Amino acid sequence: MRNLILAAAIAFTAATSFAAPSQAGYYSYGYQPACFIKKIKSYDYYGNLIIKRVRVCH
Repeated sequence: MRNLILAAAIAFTAATSFAAPSQAGYYSYGYQPACFIKKIKSYDYYGNLIIKRVRVCH
C-alpha cells in the first residue's frame, strides 16, 4: 500500500512539472498584457490610512 501511494505521488509530481512550463505566457510582436490597478489599504503606526496603488499585469 505504501509503495502505491509513493508511486502515485511521484507520478503526480512528474506530471505537474511538465505541465508548468506550458502555462507560460506567449510573448510575440504586438503582445499587450492585461493590466489593472490594485489598491492596497493599510494603516501606519499612528492609525492613518495609507492607500498604495499597485499595477498588476498578466
